Amino acid sequence: MAGLEPLYAWARPAISRPQDALVCGIHWELIQHGYRCLGTGDQPGPDERKSELLPAGWEANKEVYTLRYKSTDDAQELLLKAIMVEDSMILNVMDRSSQKVADVTLAVADYINPEHLDDFHKVYKNTEELRTRITSGIIAPLGAPAGKARKEPEFKEDMHWDENPLRVPPRQPMGTRAPSRPSPLSPFAVGGEDLDPFGGRSGGMIVDPLHSGVPQPRIDPSSGIPGRLPPGAVPPGARFDPFGPLGIGRPGPDPDHLPPPGYDDMFM
Repeated sequence: MAGLEPLYAWARPAISRPQDALVCGIHWELIQHGYRCLGTGDQPGPDERKSELLPAGWEANKEVYTLRYKSTDDAQELLLKAIMVEDSMILNVMDRSSQKVADVTLAVADYINPEHLDDFHKVYKNTEELRTRITSGIIAPLGAPAGKARKEPEFKEDMHWDENPLRVPPRQPMGTRAPSRPSPLSPFAVGGEDLDPFGGRSGGMIVDPLHSGVPQPRIDPSSGIPGRLPPGAVPPGARFDPFGPLGIGRPGPDPDHLPPPGYDDMFM
């Protein structure tokens, strides 16, 4: 109940009954949820201003407490009436802007020790329950002020995409290949480079003689293929599937350079 202690110390000369202490606690809960007190009574008075303190004369009527509040963003104005019925307090709150009404009934003895009105550290009890009753019975039905809306956590810009499993990975540029990322939590990721030597991973023991993982230059069929197609034989942008081995300009060693050990037939 941080903040309620100085408020209670300020209001202590006007607190003479247990219901006064309860109204003081309810008032502070509204302050915590983004409201400020305007004054007493149903109608506004002269020179009113929003304040975290209770207005003068707030405890004058011990049977019906009437207080008016406005949210810090000026979007909501509440009219609070706390009515004593025997040992219980009935809270009736209306939002004048939306005409919504909320009601909560509190047993004064459940939250106030009447014999300790002079000691703040003993006068309140079950404060968490009181806070929950106010939040669920008044704040939630009427809607919290916009300034007190809960902010969603933002993703850090420097967070890598694979550090958050719920975040969509960034798109790869056209023509590039996303590297394989074996899960560090998977026990089957060990040896993945050797099981898939052409998968773009690094660190395996099998050598790729054809450099399959290295991007190869694309062939422009519209410029012709020496010895096979003259320039202009394939219209620009047309689909073209090369036929036969190109031979010239093929990167890397010829596959015939790697015959099986001890096999000398070049026409294999």
